[in-house]
Amino acid sequence: MQARTALSLGVRCALFTGVLSGCHQEPAAPAAAPTPQVGVVTLRPQNVGLASDLPGRTSAYRVAEVRPQVDGIILKRLFKEGADIKAGQQLYQIDPASYEATLANAQASAEQYRSLAGRYRQLIDEQAVSRQEYDTAHAQQLQADAQVKTAQINLRYTQVLAPISGRVGRSAVTEGALVANGQSTALATIQQLDPIYVDVTQPYANVLKLRRALGSGQLQKAGDNAAQVSLTLEDGSPYALPGTLEFSEVSVDEATGSVTLRAVFPNPDHLLLPGMFVHAKLPEGIAQQAILAPQVGVTRDLKGTPTAMVVAADNKVELRQLKTGRSIGGSWLVEGGLQAGDRLIVEGLQFVKPGVTVEPHEAQASTVASAADTAE
Repeated sequence: MQARTALSLGVRCALFTGVLSGCHQEPAAPAAAPTPQVGVVTLRPQNVGLASDLPGRTSAYRVAEVRPQVDGIILKRLFKEGADIKAGQQLYQIDPASYEATLANAQASAEQYRSLAGRYRQLIDEQAVSRQEYDTAHAQQLQADAQVKTAQINLRYTQVLAPISGRVGRSAVTEGALVANGQSTALATIQQLDPIYVDVTQPYANVLKLRRALGSGQLQKAGDNAAQVSLTLEDGSPYALPGTLEFSEVSVDEATGSVTLRAVFPNPDHLLLPGMFVHAKLPEGIAQQAILAPQVGVTRDLKGTPTAMVVAADNKVELRQLKTGRSIGGSWLVEGGLQAGDRLIVEGLQFVKPGVTVEPHEAQASTVASAADTAE
């Protein structure tokens, strides 16, 4: 019995000693953290065409308001509302009865005075009438001829004709309506839609900035395409046909500080209608040796300053503060903070901070483009 007790006590001491020795073992050293891998884009200078994206509205190339030139009752409307018509096409017929009678009366008077002047011409040589009487009869003949021409013109004006070709809108009158020469209400309006105008506004401060950049050589002129304008419709789809810049206003709007630019676009299918809201892209010039930074590699700090992470020559991460200009596609036009040859981090930004050593590799162009599309 004593032997068993002694053996049990020995086992317990051995276990307790083992536990104590285990508590005094040194902890294992932690494994070294792996070097983070990042995707970079090596920046290279390139010539970039710059363009202004300006809002604007379409307006008809020509507008004609059709009004009567004589008084009368509308007998017929000879066009379909909303149809395309040709210049000279008859639109309305005003009752011509009174004007036909006036013409007949003027023609009779003219014939009478013509006959009288003819007889006086024969008698003046025989001194049967005085020269004064002949001159009076001749003047009356000329006045009667003028009245005939006036009556013919008024009779012709009973046919209301289209002054221009284009698309006619709704009619303001129906058959039986009384119209008058010089009335303020137009019978109908015709708009020429092909070609069509696009009027855009641009802040004059931008115009001055552009002129200075061109004058200093910072920008080069866009060449033969300087007057070519492209168009984006209200739903974001591009308009297939390019337009041409016609002119700009010679004065600045006092209320907005902007100038108006007018472009002309072909519109054979009448896709563009007056009053539409559109965006016009106007070439400005070419930036020589410009630096474009993918937007996925540019962030902003708490102050809103654009920043970027680059990999230095020793593969350590550097934080750069940037000066960016406009957005071009999925990139920023960088005006300061980056230069040619810099390796801009576009992948793995969330795993690095300034001063960390990284293992860089060139990012795939498709990956950068996909990330840019997602950001947009």
